[in-house]
Amino acid sequence: MPNRKQIFLCAINNILSGTCQEDCKFCTQSVRYHADIERYSYKDISQIISEAKRAKSNGALGYCLVTAGKGLDDKKVDFVARAAEAIKAEVEGLNLIACNGTATKEQLIYLKAHGIDSYNHNLETSERYYADICQTHTWDERYTTCENVKSVGLALCSGGIFGMGETLEDRDELLDAIASLHPESTPLNFYHPNPALPIKTRNIEIEESLAIISRARALLGEDTLLMVAGGRELLFTGQEQKMFEAGANAIVIGDYLTTRGLEPNKDKSMLEALGYEVATSCDTQ
Repeated sequence: MPNRKQIFLCAINNILSGTCQEDCKFCTQSVRYHADIERYSYKDISQIISEAKRAKSNGALGYCLVTAGKGLDDKKVDFVARAAEAIKAEVEGLNLIACNGTATKEQLIYLKAHGIDSYNHNLETSERYYADICQTHTWDERYTTCENVKSVGLALCSGGIFGMGETLEDRDELLDAIASLHPESTPLNFYHPNPALPIKTRNIEIEESLAIISRARALLGEDTLLMVAGGRELLFTGQEQKMFEAGANAIVIGDYLTTRGLEPNKDKSMLEALGYEVATSCDTQ
C-alpha cells in the first residue's frame, strides 16, 4: 500500500505557448479565442533547464514539457527531445513528462530514446460530450494516442477536465475511459473560466469534485498517482485536506499553462501544516 502521508509534486513548463489552431472551447492556447495570454514559440533550452532546476529545488518529482498545438511534427519532436536530453544531463531525479498532443508510436519511441519517461495526453471529457467542446479533432484520436503511449513502454499520464457543462453521466464515462487505459498517473482538472472562452462558467463545486476524486481512486486503484491539477486553487484553497482524504496524492506546484498558481513554498507549508510529507521518490509503494 502507498504511504498516504506522502504527496507527490509535479511542475509544468509551457515551452511553446498560445499557438494552437484547434478550437477546444476550454483552452486559452487556441488562437481562435484571442485570450489575453503570453504567446511565444520554442522557449530557449537554457531557460527550460534553469526552470527544471528550480522545480527540482521546490520538491517536484515530475516535470512536464508542454507544447501548444494538436500534436507533434518533426520540428516539435526534435525540440522536445533536445530539451529532455539537456535536462537529464544537468538535473538528476526528475521524471520527465512530455505533453505535446497527438503522437504516433514512432514519435513516442523517439522521445523515450531521448529521455522522456512519461507522456501526458488527457481525454478531457466523455466521448459523447467531446464534439460539444471541440470540432477540429476527435476524441478517438486522443484515446489512440494514449494507447500508443502504453504500447511503446512509456508511462501514461491521462486525465480530464470537469465542470465544462458536461452531465454527471459524462463524468462517469470519462473516468471509466481513463481507467480502461490503466494510466500510471491521472490529473484531475477543474475548469477555470476565462472571459475569452466560449465556455463561460464552471458547473462544478467542491462536493462534486470530491466525489470525482473518490471515484477515480476507486477505479484506478491504489498505485496510480492521482493528481489535483488545474482549478485546485479555485475549489480547494483552505480545504486541501478534503481532497487528500478523498484519494488524491499528488498536486501541481507553481504556475499552470496560462494561469498563475500558488508559490511553491505556500503549497509546501500547507502540506506540512496538514501533516503530509513531500514525496522524494516516484515509487508509490
